[in-house]
Amino acid sequence: MNDEDPIKVMVVDDHPMWRDAVARDLAESGFDVVATAGDGDQAVRRAKAANPDVLVLDLNLPVKPGVQVCKELVGHNPALRVLVLSASGEHADVLEAVKSGATGYLLKSASTEELLDAVRRTAVGDPVFTPGLAGLVLGEYRRLASDPAPTTDPDQPKAPQLTERETEVLRLVAKGLSYKQIAERLVISHRTVQNHVQNTLGKLQLHNRVELVRYAIERGLDDE
Repeated sequence: MNDEDPIKVMVVDDHPMWRDAVARDLAESGFDVVATAGDGDQAVRRAKAANPDVLVLDLNLPVKPGVQVCKELVGHNPALRVLVLSASGEHADVLEAVKSGATGYLLKSASTEELLDAVRRTAVGDPVFTPGLAGLVLGEYRRLASDPAPTTDPDQPKAPQLTERETEVLRLVAKGLSYKQIAERLVISHRTVQNHVQNTLGKLQLHNRVELVRYAIERGLDDE
């Protein structure tokens, strides 16, 4: 996707008025709304055909629940970013969505401006959470990281060396900072932060930011 290309978005919600309103707001703000869907099966079919960059997804869907839709589509296309837009702020729902592959979680009480900003940030891989939920997700990463890891073979090669800057970026990712905040703190461009993260993912043979945060927390980088 070039910087000049509009971000392709798909909206999935079983309430037609809400779905149409969100799609209209996105289209009026310059996003390319490539598809909408009202149930889980329809969402999976249409998303595979339309290939959006960002899926704006309600969890409470008929036929197939939102977390299952998320799991199937992210499994089909790991580059897909999923922003859950839900009426539920229940911790269990948030954690289930993140575990199924969602990049962010926004409550439906968010303003239109917050939604538009969240879709833009989700498109570049930033985790976007309604205030108060980010800490919950980070806490869950810590809990997962404290589970006993499988014993490693001493003959296995050591983890690849990261550069000083890559380690610095990784530490800030583990603390829950967005790419924009990391760029501001390190006085580098947003694109440079993305490049460092991509390089780190490649070196560590990880697939996404969730795995990266877990890796960093396992090594105590978030406490430094």
